[in-house]
Amino acid sequence: LIYDVRNLAEPEQQRESSLKFQTRCIRTYPDGTGYALSSIEGRVAMEYFDTSATVQANKYAFKCHRAQDDKGVDTVYPVNSLAFHPTYGTFATGGCDGKVIMWDGQNKKRLQAPWSYPTSIAGLAFNPTGAILAVASSYTFEEGDKEAPPDQVFFRSVSDQEVRPRPKQANPA
Repeated sequence: LIYDVRNLAEPEQQRESSLKFQTRCIRTYPDGTGYALSSIEGRVAMEYFDTSATVQANKYAFKCHRAQDDKGVDTVYPVNSLAFHPTYGTFATGGCDGKVIMWDGQNKKRLQAPWSYPTSIAGLAFNPTGAILAVASSYTFEEGDKEAPPDQVFFRSVSDQEVRPRPKQANPA
């Protein structure tokens, strides 16, 4: 259900999640046109508030935070946190694999190699200028009760090159 907080008497929209399993995080786009959802199935969905068919045709979901072993077996990690860059609208995902990945949602591309941390990423937030990304690294018990690194908070300086969207490349003819 989607509500306008000025009128909580009835929902503005009622829709099914495009993700099949438990939602871990939701964040609105910086321009207010939609929202991103992350889930325990290692996916992120990009949704729009406008219900017109032309706008809804732009929604999509993608797989992330996965690792493949030497036998080709995938391990899927929950995506616990999302944070949008305040200037560029690109976003970071943080997963139970202890990695933070920057994405360009408009061009559907990963922007850089993952940044690794000691354990699961429990939370992410950019400062108001987008120059610093706060990362909470804390075991989230996805593998049950076990020995884990201590909870830590990191502040990562990010460069424009790491968070700026890349121009779309033309397909070679």
